Amino acid sequence: MNSNVPDSKKISPFLVFFLIQATQSGVGILGFQRFIAKTAGYDAWISIILSGILIHIILWMMFRMLKIADGDITSIHTFVLGKKIGRIFSSFFILYLSLFATTVLRSYIEIVQVWMFPELRTFWFALAFLILVIYIVFGGFRTVTGIAFFSVILPFYIAVLFVIIIPHADFTNLLPIFDHSVKELLLASRDMTFTLLGFETLLFFYPFIQNPEKSKKWAHFGALFTTILCFYLAILAFGFFSEAQLQKNVWPTLTMWKIIKLPFVERFEYIGITNWGLVILPNVCICLWCASRIAKKVFSIRQKTSSLAIATLCLIAVSLVSTREQIDLLTDYTAKVGFYFNIIYVPLLFAGTLIAKKVRNRGTHT
Repeated sequence: MNSNVPDSKKISPFLVFFLIQATQSGVGILGFQRFIAKTAGYDAWISIILSGILIHIILWMMFRMLKIADGDITSIHTFVLGKKIGRIFSSFFILYLSLFATTVLRSYIEIVQVWMFPELRTFWFALAFLILVIYIVFGGFRTVTGIAFFSVILPFYIAVLFVIIIPHADFTNLLPIFDHSVKELLLASRDMTFTLLGFETLLFFYPFIQNPEKSKKWAHFGALFTTILCFYLAILAFGFFSEAQLQKNVWPTLTMWKIIKLPFVERFEYIGITNWGLVILPNVCICLWCASRIAKKVFSIRQKTSSLAIATLCLIAVSLVSTREQIDLLTDYTAKVGFYFNIIYVPLLFAGTLIAKKVRNRGTHT
């Protein structure tokens, strides 16, 4: 219940904007254009808009469920399925969040290895990164939120610098519009899944929001901001690359950085990749905090203990994934699990919550 969280540990409603935006902006933004263009060509910008609309619908469902259950996802599961079955379902999300954190961290390490330090050892980088994550998570949810705030504000200049691409782009590449079928556009929307994952963490940190009703608009603004950012980067990439060139670029956003030349730095992509570490940090922190929070509620384990255990599992998993094919497989698997959770499970849970509420109301009136 919300009342179980002391006010000193809660955050202001407007900070939900930064939490939603920080969890959605990860490694997916660096290479999503290739995936959606493969399915829907340069009509894929329509798929980004469709994905954005769908996320707002899912967010509305989440807020409605959380208000009815007056808690987090464990409360919703208990409300709909009962205590014992609810705990079983809630425990699965520890694995999902751990998988998400592992995928984000491994994908970022691969970028650092390919673009900057080919000899970098995955284990040692992941260890150093996860020690920092543990330090932040031990500081509590307000500290995690502070990192999310800075991860949105500080690297924002990178998005602004992309205007340098405009004179070099040919936006007639986008013509003709509506050259693909509705099915292809919907499939491309599905391919956007990994890029836009993260907003579902609302289901886990909701009790830590002061006056959650006021946070609704900020959550929707956060999702809208991410959609606009993806739309902006997709249009630039579609104008800058031909379709054949785009399919040969694993990270189109990174490749576009190469054109940016500043008087004091020749390889701007090095600055971009380094700064992106700050963008990745809250992704992993929020996932780890949410997973350890669920472990605390389901298994009554101290959150610090479960944080260390989950971080250790993530470190092992990251170290075991070594090849490009394995990283692709991990990303695809995470995207599929995230897609089924957000697009299928959440609406089913929403329907279950409404039915459970109606049954309970009928029971109190008889």
